[in-house]
Amino acid sequence: MGIDLQEELKNKITEHGIDNEHDPNKEDVEQLLEGVVEAVAESSDAITNSKNFDVYCSLLKHSDAVPGAVMTKLLDSLTSGFQTEVDATIRDAATEDTEAISGHKEALDMYAFLLHWFVAAAENVKSESEETAPASKAKPKRGRGAKAGRTGGRAAASKKNMEQWSWQDHIPNALKLICRILEKLPAQYVWPTSMEREAFIKCITLPVYDISVNESYMKVADIKKGVQRAICLSVKSHGQGSTASTKIMANLSFHEHLAEPMAECLSIVEDEYHHPELADEVLRDISTQKFSAQDTKGPRTFSKFLVRYSEVCPRHTLKQISLLLDQLDSEAYPMRIAIVEIIGNLIVHLDSNSGPVGSQENTQSTKQINGLYDFLIERMRDVTTYVRTKVLSVFTRLCELKNVYGRSRLHVTRIAITALEDKAAAVRKNAVVLIVKLITTHPWDRIHKGPLEMYVWEREYEELLEKWAPYQEKLDKFNLAEQPSQVEEEEEDDDDDDEAEEEEAEEGHETATKQSKRQNKRAQGDDEMDVDEDENENDANDDAMSADGDESESQPRPSKKGKSKKASKEPHRKPRQSQLNPDALEALRLMDEKEVKELRLTKKYYIEGMDFMRHIEDAMVVLCQLLGSTNKPEALEAIGFFQVAHQYKMRNAQCGIKKMLHLIWQKDNSVTSEDGKEIKGVRSRLLECYQTLYFDPIDDLDARGQVSRIAKNMIELTYGATLAELTSLEEMMRTMMANDQIPPEVISKLWQIYTSNKLLPKPQRRGAIVILGMLALAKHNILSELDHVETMLKVGLGALGKVDLTLARYTCVALQRLNGSAKKVKGSLDDKTMRIEMDSNIFQKLKQVVLQPCRSKDWFGLAEQVINTVYALGEHPDVFCNDLIKQLTQRAFTYGPQAESAAEDKENDPDVMDEDHPGDVSQADSQEPKATDLGDAFHLSQLLFVVGHVAIKHIVYLELVEREAKRQKDEAQAADKKATQNHTARGPSKDAEELDQVAGNAEDEIGEQMQEIREHELLFGPESLLAVYGPMLVHICGRPDKFKNPTLKAAATLSFSKFLCVSSQFCDEHHLLLFKILEKSDSANIRSNIAIALGDVAVSFSTIIDENSNELYRGLSDPDLVVKKNTLMVLTHLILNGMVKVKGQLGEMAKCVQDPDVRISDLAKLFFKELSTKDNAIYNNLPDVISHLSFGEHAVDEEMFHSTMSYIFTFIEKDKQTENVVEKLCQRFQLSEDPRQWRDIAYCLWLLNYKSDRSVKKLIEGHRFYGNKLHEPVVYERFTAILNKARAAKSKDKPDHELDEFGKLLEDSKEAGTEEHDLTKRTKSAVKKRAKRPATRSTRKVKVEQTIEEDDDE
Repeated sequence: MGIDLQEELKNKITEHGIDNEHDPNKEDVEQLLEGVVEAVAESSDAITNSKNFDVYCSLLKHSDAVPGAVMTKLLDSLTSGFQTEVDATIRDAATEDTEAISGHKEALDMYAFLLHWFVAAAENVKSESEETAPASKAKPKRGRGAKAGRTGGRAAASKKNMEQWSWQDHIPNALKLICRILEKLPAQYVWPTSMEREAFIKCITLPVYDISVNESYMKVADIKKGVQRAICLSVKSHGQGSTASTKIMANLSFHEHLAEPMAECLSIVEDEYHHPELADEVLRDISTQKFSAQDTKGPRTFSKFLVRYSEVCPRHTLKQISLLLDQLDSEAYPMRIAIVEIIGNLIVHLDSNSGPVGSQENTQSTKQINGLYDFLIERMRDVTTYVRTKVLSVFTRLCELKNVYGRSRLHVTRIAITALEDKAAAVRKNAVVLIVKLITTHPWDRIHKGPLEMYVWEREYEELLEKWAPYQEKLDKFNLAEQPSQVEEEEEDDDDDDEAEEEEAEEGHETATKQSKRQNKRAQGDDEMDVDEDENENDANDDAMSADGDESESQPRPSKKGKSKKASKEPHRKPRQSQLNPDALEALRLMDEKEVKELRLTKKYYIEGMDFMRHIEDAMVVLCQLLGSTNKPEALEAIGFFQVAHQYKMRNAQCGIKKMLHLIWQKDNSVTSEDGKEIKGVRSRLLECYQTLYFDPIDDLDARGQVSRIAKNMIELTYGATLAELTSLEEMMRTMMANDQIPPEVISKLWQIYTSNKLLPKPQRRGAIVILGMLALAKHNILSELDHVETMLKVGLGALGKVDLTLARYTCVALQRLNGSAKKVKGSLDDKTMRIEMDSNIFQKLKQVVLQPCRSKDWFGLAEQVINTVYALGEHPDVFCNDLIKQLTQRAFTYGPQAESAAEDKENDPDVMDEDHPGDVSQADSQEPKATDLGDAFHLSQLLFVVGHVAIKHIVYLELVEREAKRQKDEAQAADKKATQNHTARGPSKDAEELDQVAGNAEDEIGEQMQEIREHELLFGPESLLAVYGPMLVHICGRPDKFKNPTLKAAATLSFSKFLCVSSQFCDEHHLLLFKILEKSDSANIRSNIAIALGDVAVSFSTIIDENSNELYRGLSDPDLVVKKNTLMVLTHLILNGMVKVKGQLGEMAKCVQDPDVRISDLAKLFFKELSTKDNAIYNNLPDVISHLSFGEHAVDEEMFHSTMSYIFTFIEKDKQTENVVEKLCQRFQLSEDPRQWRDIAYCLWLLNYKSDRSVKKLIEGHRFYGNKLHEPVVYERFTAILNKARAAKSKDKPDHELDEFGKLLEDSKEAGTEEHDLTKRTKSAVKKRAKRPATRSTRKVKVEQTIEEDDDE
């Protein structure tokens, strides 16, 4: 019997015909197999017996019914028989016995066929029963059991595998057999014809490819190596290159897991078997493939394959790169990504094998690298985000290369900075990562050892130019500025571009240097902190600062070659011998050419380094914006950038460090997941950054020095900080203190600085108490110790505080923290605040500091905090404020001697502060006679300011009194209730329930009493002190023509605004005056304060403000930016919290979306974004917004209308909203005759998404409203664009009949409308002409009548 492999391989293997087929379900399979196994074991030729062969075939055909032990036994029999037959063939081939060799052909074919069939059958078994993890065992059907082999060991193994059997465990041995056959078998002698030999090789290699398509198998190292080796041997020894190429390409198209194993296989074929043709063929096939953009799996697999192959075999990839570059134009972005990554791998390969600098190999590699860089740079314009992101990732990896310096790095830096403004967050994030990598791997560390301090570089660059000056003079003297020296000629071809860059850098160098010097002087002036008695610390700091400078001076400082600016612009040409001046040659010989070359290279080093630093500094503006990104990874990378920039001492890095403080308010989890990776939250990353920069110890500094350094860093964070920055810093310090991240030694050091007797800079002592106050929010015992309180009274409210009012103000803020930061629980009556008797020394000091003679505007901030402190700590703050107001009143209205003695008081009392500029605190009118002045305007301003602030603080105090009264009442009621329950043995009686009801009524009475005091007693009570000043404020604010002092007007307006928040009666009577001031005042400061005050008044008495709600929006059109911003913020707060009703004024808010100022625009966009979260808020007000912006006195130009509405319409997302908006907008056409409104309505319709059929139907139904308006070209274009948008959104399986009819209807309406429009024009023209004719006829009639009358007279 024989078998024709060629025919068998054409059909399915299960279709093989079996003459003597056995059914395992009816026969004992083990007994059936036993005889065949023994026969094959005795002689491998026994397989040619048809009975034996049919048994094998029957069992394989019904493998799903064969027990696992039998399958193992069958496989062992096949492999051992096959092995024996191959060994016999090899022996016979050695004897060159042709007849004996050909005798093995039939048996080898049968063994190959059976092995092929077994692999297919085993796969079927696995696919049905091994559907768990890759390493899990199969559980085939159980057999009846039989002898498994000749030895006891084999029998035991069969019993063990009876229950479980896995084909995966036997694959490595099967692959070893296949590899041995491919490597040792002399196939050319066994099968004389190529077709027969090809069939056999194909039959034993097909199982290899079948095994490879199973992902779980290829995860096993032995199986993967066996598959790769079998493919390599088939290609190398049996000419299966074409077959292997076809199989690899086919498998890559469908099996993604084969990408990397097949790439490694091609590398093995080339490196170990020296057969690169297979890789060439595969790469050529891939380069000609056309990948569709809709296909995701195929391109991704080939992408992985190419990337892996370029990693393991870059040399051969480089040879075929010209073919692969065609895939840069592929529609599938994974292929473009792959080529980008391949280019990166090739650059790494070329760099590592570039040879020594100056060699021919190095020159060739550099040219190739530059060419590959050009492809990467070109890909930064790719339309796909993923490709641009990958380019930046590749650039980041290439920063580690040893030869990527100078120009290449600067070019990459510019690319990264440009990418910071990319529209995709992933690109921006990778751009930040690249910039950080460029900084950390920068090559300009040969002199300065890492830091990039611009002022150091500029200073040393100026010194370098001074060194170069003598050489420049000699060259200029002999006209050699344009003649390169002998040393320079060797490198001029390579340095032409460098000279151009140097020239460009030098042009802007002088201006940049001057600016940096001014910045550095200011920076250096604040660096010193004379706070420690130990002078060694200062010495250590000084040594650290001068270390870099010493090292740079110890090395030679060569500079740029001697060429003037004019010379560098012209082409460098080697002069002829006849053109050289002998004197010039002699001058060159006298020069040290080595030193000239070193100077030239050093100058180039400095110019490139400073150029790099300037690029990074310019990018910090954009990076500061990225700190506020809503994309968390992007914000995290921006934080990391500023941390690195600060560590490298880059200029302006401190701005970003301060701005990132605001991220402390981020509410995020500690970790998030991005692409399977865990990353820290923004808040956690921020705290870690500050901990690293300011609190972690540094080397070469003792413990005392570490404490001083940390204290110095904390204090410097307060320098020049705005109110917002101080608020964020406060939250950070509170958090770090609560987490025990601030050592006690640092706190002691801060107290030491605050109480130091040395003459310290004012900001330094202020910063110490500011930080202490912040830390006290977490642990108030930092301040509550008695000696610390006395210290603050002695320093902050003593002699130093009287001289420095800002220090006194911050001391007052710190005193307020004695109560800690325990937040009141809503509804709770507990009051854990500490109250101090009014005879305490604290209040005496506070009164002294606020009543001291002073004419500085800093007094107002101090007075505010003094009053806050009294109300925070005092048991009876009204007593303190009553006395304070009376004394200030007496001073304000005491004129004559006190005013005249102000100068004398200043001389006698050294604590009196200097006056402000006369223009700031001048009296009402310098031209008015002195007799009309009733007092000092500044003293009156102080009085009014205190009165207003006391009024607003007293409202808060009344709430505390109310809460305390309720608490006491609650305790009394609880005691009575408990006593009542003790008298009754049962549960709560009817009397107890009545008692609860009475308690509730008592609480209501307390609230009503407090409300009565607020409404009528504070500002209108006969015994109220504040009631005296209400009419005074109204009078001063209402007579700006009489009271012209700016400080007085500002203080009076502010206090008047606070009075309006106290009583609804006072507000109702005088609120219109506040609107009048807002309208007429020429002071932006006053208007800004009123804008904020109106928000407070609206919160207090919303019904009164609702009547004049239009006035709230007046500030949005104010020319002053601060007024506009404050108004926008107040309105945002009021509207989003439902405190005012929107009555068609939302259009004014919409105008701010396109405001030229970025802060206003961002605030407006944030408002609409938050408003969109309210139920249909934007949808309900959309018609009013369109009307407000489209026509009327508030209308804007069309361009601004389009940009504004395009943003607002992004919040109309629901299909139901879209349908209703379409219907309403269509109806607007019939109400308007203005073409401008038609265009605006059509534009709004175009902005909607026509995803649902109902919205399209509504548009078609509204044709009767806009059909006669389509003659307007812009309107017709918009409706055509809407039609195209609807067609694009329509499902492909739905017909477009309705849209086609709508398109035809639009076209017909346009033609009809155009004809009607033209007819109207002609009619109007005819009417005008006709209007002239009656006038002519009447004239003739008059003339005829006159003639008749003349005849009658005659």
